[in-house]
Amino acid sequence: MVNDLATRPPAGRRSAVRRFWASTIGKKAVMAVSGLLLLAFVVAHMVGNLKTFLGAGDLNHYAEWLRTIGEPVLGREWFLWLQRAVLLAALVLHVTAAVQLARRDRRARPVRYVHRPPARATFAVRTMRWGGATLAVFVVWHLLDFTVGAVHRDFVPGDPYHNLVADFRVWWVNLVYLAALAMLGLHVHHGFAGAARTLGVTRPRRERAIKILGSTTAVVVAGGYALVPVAIMTGLVH
Repeated sequence: MVNDLATRPPAGRRSAVRRFWASTIGKKAVMAVSGLLLLAFVVAHMVGNLKTFLGAGDLNHYAEWLRTIGEPVLGREWFLWLQRAVLLAALVLHVTAAVQLARRDRRARPVRYVHRPPARATFAVRTMRWGGATLAVFVVWHLLDFTVGAVHRDFVPGDPYHNLVADFRVWWVNLVYLAALAMLGLHVHHGFAGAARTLGVTRPRRERAIKILGSTTAVVVAGGYALVPVAIMTGLVH
């Protein structure tokens, strides 16, 4: 009993990881890194989606390639499952840090400001919080639609081209996706600069360039994704 007490670390001592996570800057850093990781996947996924314009053969071949990378050694779909695990961990960390920071911010200011903050800042904060929550719900619906096929009216396993065309021929599905893409663009626009500040990348000389890069990335991502549903809805893609 005495030996156990002697070797046990003091109750107030926590590991460096726990101290980092408990701090505000730690949570912001986790949000920034996980957000950039999710953004990297979003960009790569957008590039893959644009293969729709090359035809069914190219898109379906690309999807099959993702399923069979290293299949003889590691098994079928190992890459997709690894990707899903990493993205799920990043998403959980991102959302958890955002929720805890929001709660900490409210506890720090239990009484509202007498003078309201600038409308632009308020809009950005609301967009990040409610837009992020909306995107989380959309991701679940997107997986049920294109991965599982549970909410898809004409889902064919292993035929992503057919699934895309069949789904985006429905007008309200297009509206849902375009609204989500608008939220995604705003989220990237506001989050990019925040992540750069948290990670110490922003400098007075770089601030304008980082804002331009964030805005450009937001437009490219939202616009790149929107090309597919708009092309199918207008009949450019059959």
